[in-house]
Amino acid sequence: MRKITLTLFVLSAFFSFSQTLNQPANWPNPNWSITGNYLFDSEVFEANPTQVNTFAYDDDDAQNGHDDDIAAESPVINLTAANAAGENWISVGSSYVFNNIGELLTIQYWDADAGVWVVWGDPLTGTSNPPNNNFCSGSYQSFTSAPLNISGFSANQLSNFRYRVSYDDNGVWGWGFCFQSPTISSQTPPTCPNITGLTSTNITTDSADITWQAGSTESSWEIVVQTPGSGIPTGSGTATSSNNPYPLTSLNSGTSYEIYVRGYCGGSDYSNWVGPVVFNTLTPARVNFITESFPIGGYDLTVVDMNGDHLDDIVSASSTNVNIFYQLSTGGFNEVDIPTPNANFLPTWSMAAADFDGNGHTDLLYGNGSGVTFMKANNDGTAFSEISGSEYVFSQRSNFADINNDGHLDAFVCHDVAPNVYYINDGNGNLTFYQSNVTPNAPVNLGDYSSGGNYGSIWIDYDNDRDLDMFIAKCGGETDRRRNNMLTNNGDGTYTENAASLGLDDPMQTWSSSWGDYDNDGDMDLFVGASSGNHKLMRNDGNGVFVDVTTAANVSSAPTGHENVSHDFDNDGFLDIACNGTIMYGKGDMTFEDLDSNQINYKNGSFGDLNNDGFIDTYYNDVIYWNGTTSNNWIKINTIGTVSNIDGIGARVELYTSAGVQIRDVRSGEGFEYMSTINTHFGIGSQTTIDSVVIYWPSGIIDTVTNPAINTPLEVVEGATLTIEDSFVNDLVIYPNPTNDVLNISTSDNLQNAIYTIFDITSKRVMNAKLDQNKIDVSALNTGNYILRIVSGNTIKSQKFIKQ
Repeated sequence: MRKITLTLFVLSAFFSFSQTLNQPANWPNPNWSITGNYLFDSEVFEANPTQVNTFAYDDDDAQNGHDDDIAAESPVINLTAANAAGENWISVGSSYVFNNIGELLTIQYWDADAGVWVVWGDPLTGTSNPPNNNFCSGSYQSFTSAPLNISGFSANQLSNFRYRVSYDDNGVWGWGFCFQSPTISSQTPPTCPNITGLTSTNITTDSADITWQAGSTESSWEIVVQTPGSGIPTGSGTATSSNNPYPLTSLNSGTSYEIYVRGYCGGSDYSNWVGPVVFNTLTPARVNFITESFPIGGYDLTVVDMNGDHLDDIVSASSTNVNIFYQLSTGGFNEVDIPTPNANFLPTWSMAAADFDGNGHTDLLYGNGSGVTFMKANNDGTAFSEISGSEYVFSQRSNFADINNDGHLDAFVCHDVAPNVYYINDGNGNLTFYQSNVTPNAPVNLGDYSSGGNYGSIWIDYDNDRDLDMFIAKCGGETDRRRNNMLTNNGDGTYTENAASLGLDDPMQTWSSSWGDYDNDGDMDLFVGASSGNHKLMRNDGNGVFVDVTTAANVSSAPTGHENVSHDFDNDGFLDIACNGTIMYGKGDMTFEDLDSNQINYKNGSFGDLNNDGFIDTYYNDVIYWNGTTSNNWIKINTIGTVSNIDGIGARVELYTSAGVQIRDVRSGEGFEYMSTINTHFGIGSQTTIDSVVIYWPSGIIDTVTNPAINTPLEVVEGATLTIEDSFVNDLVIYPNPTNDVLNISTSDNLQNAIYTIFDITSKRVMNAKLDQNKIDVSALNTGNYILRIVSGNTIKSQKFIKQ
């Protein structure tokens, strides 16, 4: 999707018309003016208060990438006489509909002395159950602004007073608002000061915590809990001396509430009612996620371990800093703000994270609409160096992966409007830029459609040959531009695009896909999430054929959108899919049940275990969604590469219990925008023992851990349990040896579905593929000594040979 650049357009204000206090705006009112950076299309700017009695803007129809900032400004209201008469407290009242997912809807007044607009009170909260469009037909919520004391205003400020209704999408692709004609009026001056910071947290099916800060030294308050839209309370509330927090209990599940609070300073002295804060209790679900406000700011797109302790941290980035909330082993977080050199490009489209220079501290990739920036952590994690190339890259999904399998992490970035780009690591953390079919002598082709259309890349081993392949979800333009790609790893340093032969080249509109073993048969299946149109669920039959099983899978009703990832959220041993905020709980047979859209944000966010309890939580836009957990058991695998990259990215992890097998691929970058944990999580349901965990590393090393403990992390260091030498046997016969071109194989074992790997004398993997016949063409190898290893089921056999 191309970004829109719009020249700022400001309608000239006409301020010669004077108003007085306690006079309604009487929209439509041509003396009001519209200012800001906005679109004029009637489907976007839906109601103009100079022409009708409402003010409405649809940010959804404005499309992502347009910075929307629009205000309706009043004419001058001369407050000189009112102030002289002692009417020096004023407020604004109206009603509105606002589908708030991060934008700012505020009342502001004009400070004529400073020449600036000043925010008047708290930003307006979202209304309950607002429509996603047709805002003006929604359920309106009444409000009265905080009282403003004008007694200290100068003559210039009083005589040139104006106020406005201001909407700023705050960089969020939101929905929008509809605001009805306001009235500005005088207020009885309060003596007991208003409370501030009213918030709701820890919301469950039947409870919530309410917190606020005292206005002054008062130690008593009143709280009212009511149906949203009931308006400012007219009577007394429930008295309390608790504000840190105040617990609400015995609430109804799946119900919307609003809260007002006022301070009590003794006698008949009360502050104004402050509110409303609106929240919804959770509905009973397989897993209830409990929200906690956790404001960070910046581009907070990442949950990942940043310091090598295998505890997931929360990360945000700005032009000149990386802000990290390090998870503590004792619980909670330690915030550390790390200044950085100025980032040429910020992660407006995606973030990826991995330790690509292997120093034990995680590095970051910022995917931008104009280029790519890397922030490389120093050796003690206290600073970052900035790397930005001059190349134009309209970034979409970004990943870290060992593209050439040399043991060093490379980076890949989907290009929206040109062939894809990637960055090859020289082993010292230095990255060289390549663009498929554009850069001379580019080592591999990873998607070269001339006008791009590349949106959601994910690196997986779909064919179980123990090397990384890459699937690209594509979107937009002509049919061929939209065809999804599969870049199959040939095991010799090259890739072949073969989505058509696999039945995966759908010309659907999709921004991301999710890969997982949804039927626990030992191979990766595929959910392709539609951004418009229909989702698809494809079963891998184990023989390179993908079968469409969408009809019976119960996934069609999930919302369309951009974000699709898979985790076992309830730890029952079956992978679930988070599709644009709807959790589809897997049954382990390619079907899903209990579709739940009431738990997490519709953009999914970044996933990880944020309290080290073995259950996947998520973070999005200043909110942690804590997994309420179940009674099911689990294990978390932390992979540490020695020959392979330090994070173990690209490793296949297999877990065996009496219930069968589960598999995961270690990944950096999935879904569309967000970066989630690199740690590998398995739920095992009611199982109380694990037979074994097997890890197939990108280097070709295989580690097996038998009978690991459950409900605790397991750290596996590459090569700790099995070396190539351990697998030398006498009953694997290869001939001729030495050989020029072909190795013939003789063994007593059944070699069906076997994988062969050839290592050089430095133990570097140089060839890898499925063994489809009892001979291997080695003519492309250089002269020298090699080791052939064959893996068939649980059997591993190796022999040495010489290539002449």
